[in-house]
Amino acid sequence: MKISSDFDGGNIEVVEAENPSNIRLHIRKDNKSDFYQWFYFRMTGAKGQLCALSIEDVANAAYPQGWENYQVVASYDREDWFRVSTVYKDGTLTIHHVPETDCVYYAYFAPYSMERHHDLIAQCAADEKVSLHCIGETLDGQDMDLLTIGTPAKDKKVIWYIARQHPGETMAEWFMEGMLGRLLDDDDPVSRTLLEKCVFYAVPNMNPDGSRRGHLRTNAAGINLNRVWEDPDFSTEPEVAYVRGKMDETGIDFILDVHGDEALPYNFIACFEGVPDIDEAQLDLAYEYMEQLEKISPDFQTEVGYPKSAAGKGNLGMATNQFAHRYNAVSMTLEMPFKDTEKTPYPESGWSPDRAAKLGRSSLDALLAILPRL
Repeated sequence: MKISSDFDGGNIEVVEAENPSNIRLHIRKDNKSDFYQWFYFRMTGAKGQLCALSIEDVANAAYPQGWENYQVVASYDREDWFRVSTVYKDGTLTIHHVPETDCVYYAYFAPYSMERHHDLIAQCAADEKVSLHCIGETLDGQDMDLLTIGTPAKDKKVIWYIARQHPGETMAEWFMEGMLGRLLDDDDPVSRTLLEKCVFYAVPNMNPDGSRRGHLRTNAAGINLNRVWEDPDFSTEPEVAYVRGKMDETGIDFILDVHGDEALPYNFIACFEGVPDIDEAQLDLAYEYMEQLEKISPDFQTEVGYPKSAAGKGNLGMATNQFAHRYNAVSMTLEMPFKDTEKTPYPESGWSPDRAAKLGRSSLDALLAILPRL
């Protein structure tokens, strides 16, 4: 029996793995950071054996409330992911599972590898409606990919989607895959209408280095990208510096920054109530977008979310606040759960890649609904 994580997005440290019924593990921290919570590893040679895999010291992880009522995901082929029995007690997360094959993968959420990212980019770039630009490099030398969908024009609205500032929030790129797939579907009337009236800019992965390294929240330098949008430094957070530079060129009418939340079992949106120069009309339009998405997708709701920032107290280093402040954009952070959804549960998979992709597709319906007032 062997446990390993030396692959794209992998993260685990083995303390003890001699007896399948007493496997002890630790999660490796993000580089130059105290953040940790993401894990992804493979176990081989344990087919048909009752395994107890204890991930220790998780009470000190970034979001310990995320372990309550949480179930680990597993897969034999890295395509189909299902939930397995998981118990959180006394600071330890224990997986109980009998593998059906000699190769099983466990993860915090279904991974979205950099290889799959490159497949997504290549598939999109093959469409004649799409232009691909490498707008810079990360600290590890990876490309920052920007997709432009449609032809820019003065009479078109400028729409941005960015995702995965926090690399462990892999549901964000599953969401993007669903959204982009629908947007590029020539047979879809919603997509055709949107592209007649809008040009889209999409960054499916804002944090390639953290993604490949198996980080939860930071880039290669240990920087939380969603705190540096006010004054990004090319030496430590080039990802934000390059993307914001492109945004300065295009302007923004509407932007969705896609994330995942460890603790809350809901899909919800956070807005920009705390920016000092708030445009109430734009904020009302953001609220209307939320209402439209709730009508379209039962998986989305507006009752539960983050507390609203006090007037003038919003952190302008955070993307959504900075976009509203800098571009007067209808700017929103969309959050999805690592667990199952409280109101629309599906226990076999919980929140899943397929459900995230479907929400991504639904996001375009809500955009079309508010487009006349954008």
